[in-house]
Amino acid sequence: MSDDKTIIADPSGISGFTGTKKSTNACLIQYSGTNLGKRFTLEKVEMIVGRSPQATIVINEQSVSRQHAKCCLNNNQVEIEDLGSSNGTFVNDQRISSRHALKNGDILRLGAVLFKFFTHDSNENLFHDKIYRMANIDFGTQTFNKKYLLEALATEYKIARTYTRPLSTIYFDLDHFKKVNDTYGHSAGDFILKEISVLVKGIIRKDDIFCRFGGEEFVILLPNTGSNKSFELAERIRKAVEAHNFVFENKTIDQKVSMGVSELTAEMKLPKELLDSADQKLYQSKQTGRNKVTM
Repeated sequence: MSDDKTIIADPSGISGFTGTKKSTNACLIQYSGTNLGKRFTLEKVEMIVGRSPQATIVINEQSVSRQHAKCCLNNNQVEIEDLGSSNGTFVNDQRISSRHALKNGDILRLGAVLFKFFTHDSNENLFHDKIYRMANIDFGTQTFNKKYLLEALATEYKIARTYTRPLSTIYFDLDHFKKVNDTYGHSAGDFILKEISVLVKGIIRKDDIFCRFGGEEFVILLPNTGSNKSFELAERIRKAVEAHNFVFENKTIDQKVSMGVSELTAEMKLPKELLDSADQKLYQSKQTGRNKVTM
């Protein structure tokens, strides 16, 4: 019965729970509403939470006021203050009327939206961060995944419609990528996907949402941005990829991208129509010579 012996586990390799703790910021995890599971890092001295696009933490839910509450950092302590919201700010089901210091594990309710607060050194914070990344980050490229993109698109679509703001998207894929995999192997293909992801992250803005849509297809969602600026950004990315030396195992691989750019219009009644429009522009780029941007 030697095969039935219990193995003595070494806990030192269980990252985030034992051994040296990873330093993280305090955060709020959304527990209800459209962005269920989303993690909001509390890293600024003052952060406005509300429905307004100007808020530090934007919660696009109708029960949340435009400027609903304010989170403040006081040394390592996070405090929350209601800003005269219509539906109130609650901590552990108690409505607050003055600035309130938060403790690890507190449940916050802003209108009808629930959050859980975690301190900067909370193991549960680390655990939720890992779960969030597993659910929303593409492992191969460390960009957001398709699930995250569709949720973000729905949110940004609502904001754009509500506040009459522009919203654009860039849809691109890698030219002749199958040939790269067939010639150099899938490891080379994975390398190029990662390299391009790093290149793009170095070019886009902080608020732009960069996602791997599937295979060699990528989407960049551009809040509060019109098609002209999006086209300029797409051209910068295209030129950067074209000029980059992709060197894998001492072999230089030529790689280019085709891109489509589209802006939300009054005729688009669903968020998906914006993606479909950019996809059609991408198709035009591929049909008319590749390595180009179509708007």
